[in-house]
Formats: sequence, C-alpha cells, structure tokens
Amino acid sequence: MTVRSCLHEGFTEPLRDTLWGHIYLTPALAALTGSVPFMRLYRIFQLGPVYRVYPGATHTRAGHSIGVYHLGRRLLQNLVERGAEDWLSPCGVRSFLCACLLHDLGHFPYAHSLKELPLRSHESLTGTLILTEPVKSLVGHCGADPFLSAAIVDGTLPGGTGGEAVFYRKLLSGVLDPDKLDYLNRDARYCGVPYGAQDVDFILSRLYPHPERGVDIDSRGIPSVESVLFSKYLMYRTVYWHHSVRSATSMIKKALIDALKQGRIRAGELYNLDDQGLFDLMERRSALPLAAQVKEGPLFSMAAEFPLDRRLHRSLLDIENRAGHEEALAAELSAKLNRNIPAGDIVIDVPEPFSLDTALYVRNEERCFSRSSSALNGEAAQSFVKSLYVMRVFVHPRHGESIKNRKDVLQLGGKWIE
Repeated sequence: MTVRSCLHEGFTEPLRDTLWGHIYLTPALAALTGSVPFMRLYRIFQLGPVYRVYPGATHTRAGHSIGVYHLGRRLLQNLVERGAEDWLSPCGVRSFLCACLLHDLGHFPYAHSLKELPLRSHESLTGTLILTEPVKSLVGHCGADPFLSAAIVDGTLPGGTGGEAVFYRKLLSGVLDPDKLDYLNRDARYCGVPYGAQDVDFILSRLYPHPERGVDIDSRGIPSVESVLFSKYLMYRTVYWHHSVRSATSMIKKALIDALKQGRIRAGELYNLDDQGLFDLMERRSALPLAAQVKEGPLFSMAAEFPLDRRLHRSLLDIENRAGHEEALAAELSAKLNRNIPAGDIVIDVPEPFSLDTALYVRNEERCFSRSSSALNGEAAQSFVKSLYVMRVFVHPRHGESIKNRKDVLQLGGKWIE
C-alpha cells in the first residue's frame, strides 16, 4: 500500500461533527474511539470551568480529538501532494493519524487547572497509555507503530528525536497545526464568540512540507498566521483567561496544592480522571470547600488586578512563593481590617507562560516569520502578550466588598509582595 492510498482508502466509518460535518475513519480507527481510555475524554469538558461564563462551552476532549484527527488527515493529504511522500512511509502515516486521534489521551480534567502542579505532563501520560493495552494493540490493528505514535506525542520517548517522528511532531505542534486549528474554531463555536474562526481551506493551501521544519509557508500565507495568532490572543483575553474562569481554575489549583502538600491526595491519584472523578476524589479525601465552591458556587470574587513585570511573574510562578504571598497578604489584610481573614480565603492568580512567537519559515522571503513582512512580528507580538500578563487577587465573597476598598493594602507595592 502506498502513502497516498493510506490517506484515501478504507475510510468507511462516518462520524457527524458539529464543526467539520462528516468525519470518516477506518474501522480500526473507529475501534480506537470506543476504547475505555478514549471514552474518558467524552467526560472531560474541553474548556473546564468556561461554561460558568459561556454556557455553551460543554464540548469535550473527545470531540476535539476527533477534529484534530480530521484536520491532521487533510493536512497530510495536502502535503503529500506537494512532495512529502518522498520521506514518508505507510506505517508512519497511519502512526501520525493515530497520534492525532489520541494526542489528548492523558489530558487532565478541568482544562489546565492541574498544569502547574508537580505532576507528569499530559504528553507523557498519553505516551504511556498508547503503549499500554488495550490501546497498544488497537493502534497496531490500524497498521501503525504504537511506539512511533507515542513518540510523536511525547518527544522524550525512544525514537522521538529523528526520522519521521520529528516531521510528524512538527505537524502536530506548530502555529498552523491541526490541534490549534480545531480548538480555536471549536471553542469559538461553542462559546458563541467570533474570534477563533479560521479559514482552514486557505491555510492548508499555503503550507509546504519540509522534512525538518514540518511545514513552511509563502508570503500569501502570512495573513493566515496573523489571523491564528490574533485569534489566539483574543480567545485568551475574552475566554480562556476571563477573570471568572481564572477564579475557578485558581481555586481548584489552590485546593489541590494544599491537599498534595498535606498528603491528603497523592499525585498518582490525579492521573486518568474525568471531571466528575476529580471532584469525587477531592470530596472523598478532603472535603475541600474551595473545590465544592467551584462545582456549586459561588466563585471567589476579584478584588484587584495589576500588571505583571517579568521579575514578579517569575517569582509568582513558583507555587511555594505564591502560597507565601497569600499568607502575607491575608495577615496584612487581617490587621488593616481588624478581622480574621484566613489565607485560604485569598487566592493570587498569575497567568501561565504564553507566547505568540512562531518559528515558521516564509520560503519566498527566505526568513522566519518573526523577521518577515508580517505586522505581527517581533515587538508587535510582544505587546499583545504583555497586555495579557496581569496578576489578580481573588477573595471569598464574604470579604469581597471590604477588601476591594483597601487599595492601600492590595497595591503592588504592599509589604506582602516584597
């Protein structure tokens, strides 16, 4: 069987997707979507607590994963037509399609609430699941190599640093990758906002295969990259990092940090859970009030918001430092307001590292995107990123109004932040 036939023949099993319409799988790929590890993804909201702000955002990791597979297949079809067949194999193509379908198999529940915790990465967990039964055999039945599929997702695995694996990983993890093209479009659709919609047909038409870089673009594709980057910025600003969403995720984070530190929950128990399983575990082991509030309300209210400089951001990204600042702020507020405010009633939230940089190469300009004729190169991209970096202080609703009035304590120069 040729590389081309691997992408066109035997796709007889249709699924109807809200975003992309009919998506066709082979019987073997369809069997993967019925496996126990994949079925867990149907019980994980793609955007975690975002439904608290955008009620339509109840789509799942499973729907997203099927969408990534669909776009990955379309992407590879286009690249094969432009010469990628020269360095690809039928087994590699099937392994890439399995990697697309399974790329989130080890993802944590509740969006990215757990990313800062001292846990294995979801890519590492995905690689392990692909190499564990029943998934390992199901991937093999697809005509794929489970070890290659796992290495495409987790580059630290043996075989992940050379040959086809590098090419496929570049396709799956880039600026114009099927993961990003699906989640921006899908999240925008389910949230009911216009910011994430991308012209996928045009984007795919402007991509050219490269064995080491994955894909290059030409200058006609620059507006598509700008659209993706600006859409990513807008989705973070209005959806992913909306203050109520940040309140919910920071509350979950704080609850789990405390539970792990006190030994009430072990790190390994947080792997392979779904959304409900996470809440059940926290309720069963520790009856954490923060977790219960996220599930049933009300969320902590925002008392203050400050711009973050790089030094402060680096300091607050450290979980231990942040906990110390929360204790110091609680002590200072208690003294100023003459009332007891426990450290557990205050959460300091800082954004995770975020970038609009891209290593895409513009072939006819013979330079990388950051030095191209794009309006979003270099300093322009950094200005967008800087506007997103804010520190927020969330407080229990019972303290909300009294704390909001104490700007002298909450201001960035307060002793608690020194």
